Amino acid sequence: MDIKEKVLPLRQKAKGLDAEGVIRLAYQEFGQRITFATSLGEEDQIITDMIARVAPDITIFTLDTGRLFQETYDLLAKTQKKYPRLKFSIYYPNTQTVQDMVGSKGINLFYESIENRRFCCHVRKVEPLRRALSNSDAWIVGLRKQQGVTRSNLEVFEWDEANGKVKVNPLVDWSLEDVHLYIKDHNVDVNPLHAKGFISIGCAPCTRAVKPGEDIRAGRWWWEQPEQKECGLHNNPQWKARLEKKT
Repeated sequence: MDIKEKVLPLRQKAKGLDAEGVIRLAYQEFGQRITFATSLGEEDQIITDMIARVAPDITIFTLDTGRLFQETYDLLAKTQKKYPRLKFSIYYPNTQTVQDMVGSKGINLFYESIENRRFCCHVRKVEPLRRALSNSDAWIVGLRKQQGVTRSNLEVFEWDEANGKVKVNPLVDWSLEDVHLYIKDHNVDVNPLHAKGFISIGCAPCTRAVKPGEDIRAGRWWWEQPEQKECGLHNNPQWKARLEKKT
């Protein structure tokens, strides 16, 4: 069976399963050909905790863009020590490409246009991601439907056309309340910036605290419109088609 053809059968098998059950099912299906991408956010810390208990042989990777908060690096170090059995890999952007980008467009190019911001995300995130996924058929992520309009039609198992992989969303139907309850009940370590109003945490120059009443992703690329707030790691073709139809 072609990898893409596994998506619908896996969706059927996943019906009625909780998040741990989805992770276990994904590992049973893909074995060493599945990996987990963590950005050290609350959802990803939950999935790391679940993997440690139900599928500790799944490899975990994170992307170090070179512009992360110090608190994020500290959390990564703490998480590595807490789960010594888990294997963590860190991927970095190409040094020469970053030098060329900054040299031609400036250190803070992302504030000047959407095109510049997406270019920076491509250099610092998308290209390293492709290297991280090169030996995998599937990857697990911490996306939830409630995170924003670009994620409202997510499925627990999806086909990631951009990367040619199966994408697994164990927490797809979780609410933010579900997230916080799990963190409390299982004593999961999280970034201290969350307590300061940072709900979604990415690169330091592109992330701010969320004000009361704002959307949970309002702190990411706050100078852009909600439908533009993706870095290229999680392109949603269904949402993109809907957006293009509107315009």
